Amino acid sequence: MNRIKEAFENKKAFIPFITGGDPSLEVTKKLLPALEEAGADLIEVGIPFSDPIAEGPVIQEADVRALSAGCTTDKLFDAISEVQEQIHIPLVFMTYINAVYTYGKERFMKRCVECGISGVIVPDMPFEEKHELAEVCRQYGLELVSLIAPTSHDRICRIAKEAEGFLYCVSSLGVTGVRSEITTNVAEMIERVREVTEIPCAVGFGISTPKQAREMAEVADGAIVGSAIVKIIAAYGEECVPHVTKYVREMKAAVALAEQGH
Repeated sequence: MNRIKEAFENKKAFIPFITGGDPSLEVTKKLLPALEEAGADLIEVGIPFSDPIAEGPVIQEADVRALSAGCTTDKLFDAISEVQEQIHIPLVFMTYINAVYTYGKERFMKRCVECGISGVIVPDMPFEEKHELAEVCRQYGLELVSLIAPTSHDRICRIAKEAEGFLYCVSSLGVTGVRSEITTNVAEMIERVREVTEIPCAVGFGISTPKQAREMAEVADGAIVGSAIVKIIAAYGEECVPHVTKYVREMKAAVALAEQGH
């Protein structure tokens, strides 16, 4: 069975995002098992990249911190390998097409499998160019997670039909970042998806409060939170683990309330 689907089995999923190597690889190794313990159902790990075009300033700064601290794709693979026995939920990488090509497609996917990664999200790869990675992902048993945005319109059904793992629903236009309110009609996007597939839909971009997480989980199968977590990591640095886990517990509890229909 696809590991990613397990994250959504009979529950609403809470999906935290962290930038690998921010503020250090040692902290990343502590954070991954701590996130699972705090209630994460799946973890998204960003591979630090010098030109992360989908990211707002919060995650861009995290990329700079991680790269400055000496994090490389190889070192991140090694760090995750070291703690993979402690992690029992799916992990997915969020990366950019350039980073995968620079590393080498085959080599990249092979290392993903070796360190227990279940899927990859590549936000700057258009759906129409999905074949660039789809075949090599399939070869290694990795799910290539697709994104849909409010601007996808007629493409939503086409993207959803071929979606694997889960569908990443981008709740807001623009780059990642905390937003005071989410105005997109996410329910409408998900209704379009449901016309063609039962694949789980998780909503990301802009969610930062328990109230937002609960509202998104009421209409979707899960909530993804990145910038709000990365902000906590930026504020506390090497001491961030207890602060992040406290926040994740609160967010997971909000998502669980949506599950109960409260």
